[in-house]
Amino acid sequence: MSNRREFIVQLSTGAGLALASAGAMASGPMLAESDAQAGALGYKADASKVDKTKFPKYAAGQNCTSCALYQGKASDAAGGCPLFAGKQVAGKGWCSAWAKKA
Repeated sequence: MSNRREFIVQLSTGAGLALASAGAMASGPMLAESDAQAGALGYKADASKVDKTKFPKYAAGQNCTSCALYQGKASDAAGGCPLFAGKQVAGKGWCSAWAKKA
């Protein structure tokens, strides 16, 4: 599972950088939790509402602003994410692809 997550992160980061350079990540609609991709990755706009039994790797303090994939500033309420191209995620959100920012 770890290798799959690393592959997704690397693939997504490369795709995200390409889109960001084209300006596609600058703004867009907010990602809905009902979105198919959001559901597949367990996205929650409020990380405190993550089902810890379904996602046991979730830990307090993990949210989009502390994720390596988050395109916004740590102080932004929302920002882009290469996993959800063209849509913004909540800074306080979380998904199962969360990866610690370096």
